Amino acid sequence: MLLPKSSLLVLLCLCSTLALFAQQNISGRIKDAVSGKPIPGVTVRVPNTNKGTITDPDGKFTLAIPAGTTSLLVSYTGYKSQTVALKPGETILNISIEEDFARLEEIVVTGLATNVKRSNLANAVATISGKELNGVAPAQTFDAALSGKVPGALITANSGAPGGGISVKMRGITSVFGNSQPLYVVDGIFFNNSSIPAGLNDVTGAATAGNPNNQDNPSSRIADLNPEDIENIEILKGASAAAMYGAKAAAGVIIITTKKGKTGQTKVSVNQEVGFTQVRHLMGVRTFTEDAAADLAGAASNPDPAVQAKRAAYKAQFNAAKNAGKIYDYEKEMFGQTGLVLNTGVSLSGGSEKTTFYLSGNRRQEDGIVKNTGYFNNSIRLNVDHKVNDRVFLGVTTNYIGSSADRGLTNNDNNGVSYGVALSSTPDFVELHPNALGEYPRNQFASSNPLETRDLMANNEKTNRFVGGGNLEIKLQMSDRSTTRFIGRGGIDYFNFKTAALFPRNLQFEENNLQGHSIQGNTNNTNTNIAGFFINSFTPNPNLTLNSTVGATLENGFMDNIVTNATNLVSGQSNLDASANTNTRQFRQKFRDNGIFIQEDLSLMDAITFSAGVRFDRSTNNGDYKKYYVFPKGSFSWNLTKMKFWNIPSIDNLKIRAAYGQSGNVPPYGSKFTAMLGSNIGGFPGVLVDNLQGNPDIKPERQAEFETGLDISVLNGRISLEASYYNKNIYDVLLRHALPASTGYANEWKNSGDLKNEGIELGLNTIPVNTAQFRWNSTINFWFNRSKVTKLIIPPYAIGAFGNSLGTFYLEEGQPATQIKGTVDGALKLIGNSEPKFQMSFFNEVTLFKNFSLRFLIHWKKGGDNINLTQLLTDLGATSPDFDEVSNGTKAGLYRPGAGDASIYVQDASYVRIREIGLYYNVPLKNNKTIRGLRLGISANNFFTWTKYVGYDPEVSNFGSNTITTSQSRGSIGLSTGVDVMPFPASKRASFHVGIDF
Repeated sequence: MLLPKSSLLVLLCLCSTLALFAQQNISGRIKDAVSGKPIPGVTVRVPNTNKGTITDPDGKFTLAIPAGTTSLLVSYTGYKSQTVALKPGETILNISIEEDFARLEEIVVTGLATNVKRSNLANAVATISGKELNGVAPAQTFDAALSGKVPGALITANSGAPGGGISVKMRGITSVFGNSQPLYVVDGIFFNNSSIPAGLNDVTGAATAGNPNNQDNPSSRIADLNPEDIENIEILKGASAAAMYGAKAAAGVIIITTKKGKTGQTKVSVNQEVGFTQVRHLMGVRTFTEDAAADLAGAASNPDPAVQAKRAAYKAQFNAAKNAGKIYDYEKEMFGQTGLVLNTGVSLSGGSEKTTFYLSGNRRQEDGIVKNTGYFNNSIRLNVDHKVNDRVFLGVTTNYIGSSADRGLTNNDNNGVSYGVALSSTPDFVELHPNALGEYPRNQFASSNPLETRDLMANNEKTNRFVGGGNLEIKLQMSDRSTTRFIGRGGIDYFNFKTAALFPRNLQFEENNLQGHSIQGNTNNTNTNIAGFFINSFTPNPNLTLNSTVGATLENGFMDNIVTNATNLVSGQSNLDASANTNTRQFRQKFRDNGIFIQEDLSLMDAITFSAGVRFDRSTNNGDYKKYYVFPKGSFSWNLTKMKFWNIPSIDNLKIRAAYGQSGNVPPYGSKFTAMLGSNIGGFPGVLVDNLQGNPDIKPERQAEFETGLDISVLNGRISLEASYYNKNIYDVLLRHALPASTGYANEWKNSGDLKNEGIELGLNTIPVNTAQFRWNSTINFWFNRSKVTKLIIPPYAIGAFGNSLGTFYLEEGQPATQIKGTVDGALKLIGNSEPKFQMSFFNEVTLFKNFSLRFLIHWKKGGDNINLTQLLTDLGATSPDFDEVSNGTKAGLYRPGAGDASIYVQDASYVRIREIGLYYNVPLKNNKTIRGLRLGISANNFFTWTKYVGYDPEVSNFGSNTITTSQSRGSIGLSTGVDVMPFPASKRASFHVGIDF
C-alpha cells in the first residue's frame, strides 16, 4: 500500500529530526599555552574517524560530531598533540596547546612511502622549516639559503657570481669522479641539479694547461627553486637513512616539501623585499711609487739599455698619471658596484574539505656587484589536493621557472682575459677608461683591458623549466586493525638551458687573435620518475604496529647539449652565421634506472622501533646494465621514557638508536665505453678515439654506513640534545688513472679503491626563557668529519688542482682523502688539509612583547685549507697589497712565488660569519577584517665575516661542484672545493621587508 504524500512528508521530517539529534555542533578557540595567541590551521578531529576541521585565522573552529563522542584530538605541527575530553552536553571549548620544544611529535620521512614520529626515529634526520630557510635574511638562491643550517654538511659557495653555484657535501667525501652532490626530491619529483658549462674555455683556455677539468664554474640548477614556496626540508645525510633511494642516495637525499593549501577561507599574502648588495671584501691593491713602477721593467741594476729605457718610460708614465690625478683603484671600480635587490611574492591558498589549493607567483631581480651582471627569476607554482572520497586522494604539483643570469667572466684563465687575471698584472697608473669616442686604450701590462671586456662582453645563462608531478593514494582495505593503501607517484622535470657568451672583435685580446667569439649553447634535459607502493598497516593490539611496504621505481633521463663556437665575427653581430668560422660540439646522454624494494617497520608500545628493508637497483650506466645490485638497511630505536618502568619525570625523552644501510653511486655516463670525437682533417670528416679509455666492467660505487646516537630532552622539552656518531665506508671508488703512452690512452676508468668517513654530530636546543612577553629560543650545532683512503690499487697521484709546485690534492692509501701535498725545498710534503677541523652554528630567536622578533644565525668553520692561487697571481703581477712588505730580507711579493715552498699558498680558510640576522615586527591590527596581518622587517645576509684568509672569501671553488662531463671537457670532481683562482667576489646584502596577509 502506498503512503499518502502527507504521511511521506511527516516521515522525512521525523528522519531529519532524528539525524539532528544523532550529532551536535561543537565550537571553540585554540590558543598558544604561553603567549595566548590564537593559532590558525590546527586540526581538530574525532578520533578514529574522518570527521574533522581546522581552525581559522582567529584560531576558531566549528565541528559537527556524532552523538556520544567523548573526546577530540587536537594536533598542529610544532605543538604537542592533545586529546581533549568532552563533557556531556558541552558545546564550547577553549583549548590551550603546548609547543613541542623537542619536536618529538614531528613526522619524519623514513622511506619512499613511510614515516615515523621523531620520538621513535632511528636516524639523525635534519629538518629545516620554511621559516628557518627563508624567514631571517633571504639569500639570492635556494642553495645559498642552506649554508650553515645542515649539521654534517660542508656547504661552500663556488663563486659569488649571480645565479648561484653551491657545493654540498654530506658527511665527507662520497666520490671522487662520481656524483658527490645530494639527490634533491621536490614533492616526490627528482630534481636535476646539473651544472652545464657555457663553453668559455674556448676563450679562457683554462683547461688547456695544468688541469683538464672544466673551469667555467656554471650555476647549479637547484638554484632555480623558489625558497618562498618551501614548507619544509628533510635531509637524509647518510646511507643508513637514505638506503631506500638506492643508487642515487650515496651523497645523501634532500627531500623538499612545498606549501599546500588548507581548508578554509582563501588567504592572500603579499611580500615585498627591497634591498642592496655589495662586495663582501676586497683584497686591496698595491700602492705604487715611481721606483716601484720602474721596477716593473726590470731591476735598477740591470745594465741592459732596453731595460733602462723601459724603466724611464714607466717612471714617466707613473708621474704623468699622478700629476693628472689619474691613479685608479681598478679592483674597487670593477667589483664595487652597489646592486639593487627587488623581490616580490604573491600567494593564494585555501579550499574546501574536498579540494585545497596553493597558488604563488614570485619575481626576483638583483643587480650584481660588477657592471652588466645580475640575476632575474620568475616563478609560478600551483599545488592542488583533492579528496575524491574517503578512500581516494589525489595531489598535483606544477611549477614553471624562468631565470636569467649574467655572470661576467671570472675564475682561472690561461689567456689573461678574465677580469681578475687581467687586473692581477695591471698597475694603478695605467689608463683603461674609454675616451670621448668610446675607444678603450690597450693595456700594455695584460692581454686584455678588463674594463673594456666588462663593458662590451656578455655571458648569459637563461633557463626555462617546468616541473610537474602527481600523487595518488587509494585506501584499498580498511578495518579496525588493518589498513592497506596504494600510493602512486609520477613526475617530470624538463628544462631548456641556453647560454650565450659574446666577445666582440674589437676587444683587445680579440683584435690580433680570433677576431671575436660568439659561443652559444642550447641544452634540453628531461627527467621522469614514476613509482608505485603498497603499504599495509596492521595493529593486532594497541602495543604492536606493523607497517609493510613493497614498491618499484623507474627513472629516465635524456640530455642533449649543443655548443657552437663562432669566430672572426662581423663587426657588431652576434649571430653564429655572421662569422667566418664555426665549430659545433654535441653531447647527448641517456639513462634508465629502476629499482624494487621492500621494507618492514615494527613498533612495540610506541617505544621500541625496528625497521628492515632491502632495495634492488640496476642502471644502464653500469657495465652490466641487467644486473641488480642489492642495498640493505636496518635500524633500531628504544625510547626509554615510554616504558612503564620509567619514573624520572624531569627527563621527558631518552632514546638510544642505531642504524645501518647501504646505497650506491652509479658510474658517470660514458665511463663504460670509449668515446669517439668528431674530426675534420683537410675537409674530410671523421672520428678520433678519446684519450680516456672506458671500462665495460665498471661497477657502481657502494657505500655502507653505520650510525648510532642518543637523544635526550628535559624540562618538558625546553632542553634537548641529539648526539650522533657515524662510520661511512665507500667501496669500489671510481677513479681515472694514468696509462702508459704505449697504450694510446692517457687515462682509464677503473674501480680503484676504498674510502672511509667518520664523524660526530651534536645538536643542542634550548628555550632559556619562555613567557608571554619574552621568549628566547637557541639552537647550537657542532659537527666534524674525518676521511681516509683505506685502499688504493693504483699508485698515489695528484688530483684536483694544478700540480705539486702549487699544492694539490693527493690520493694516497692510509692518508686523508682531503690532504694537500706540495713541493717544499724540492721534496713532496704534506702541507694542508681541506677538511675543516670542526664546524658550529648558533641560531637564536628572541621574541619581545609578542610582536618583535630578532633572529640571527652565526656559522663558525674552524680549519680547512684553501689553495690560494689568487694571491699567487697578484704576486706574479706585482699588484699584491703587501707586495712591498719585507719578508725574509726581500719584498714579500717577490719572496712568496720564488721560495720554492708550495705551503705558502695553502692557507687556513677558517671564518666566523653572521650568515643571517633579521629584526621583524608584527603590526597589531584591531577590528580590521580586510587585512589580517602586517609584517615589517630589516635583514642582513653574510654581512659580517671574521677571517684571516687572504682572498675575496674563504668559501670558493674554481672547479664548481656538479659540472657535467662531456666528450670535450671533464667535469668537476669531489675533491676540488677550496681552489681559489680569481673568483667572482662574494657579496653581502641588506633588505627591508613588508608582508601583508588578507
